[in-house]
Amino acid sequence: MPDRAKVTSLEAIEDFRAKLIIYRERAGRVLDEVSDDVVRTRLWLQSERPAHWQNQIRRLTHELERRQQELFSAQLSNLSDSSYVQQIAVQKARRAIRDAEEKIKTTKQWHRQYDQRVEPLGRQVEKLRHTLSHDLGQAVAWLNEMTKTLSEYAELSPGTTSATPAPASAESVPENSPSPEGTADT
Repeated sequence: MPDRAKVTSLEAIEDFRAKLIIYRERAGRVLDEVSDDVVRTRLWLQSERPAHWQNQIRRLTHELERRQQELFSAQLSNLSDSSYVQQIAVQKARRAIRDAEEKIKTTKQWHRQYDQRVEPLGRQVEKLRHTLSHDLGQAVAWLNEMTKTLSEYAELSPGTTSATPAPASAESVPENSPSPEGTADT
């Protein structure tokens, strides 16, 4: 077994470290967007959608009243063809109001259930955020230290001159003695 590690490319480790940093930043931005979407959706369910459907119901109620007046006028004038068209318009307006009322009920139901359904997923997003910031942060630091250590180790090669003497060759080191750097072979 050789007494020295065979390090062929520190650039590959540095490149991986740089890509890991980029990944960490991009993933963090994606998680920020997800968190923002959760908040926006909650606000949308709390205020925007109920207000929208209330306005729709108000508008459709006025439309129904107008259609009923047209039907009443058509019935008074004994116009059977226009009376039939007006009846269909009144039915259509009533269906639209029922649909809008159903939408507002659905919106209120989703608002009540939102936290129960979204909170467990939000916790998973926060766990992932912790992994990105903490664990990948440690990995980046570890890769940085590994690059420094390997760079220093590569400078100790027998072909370069340095202030510290190069370690003895494998033939001159007894088998039971520790490796020259005091650690196991890497």
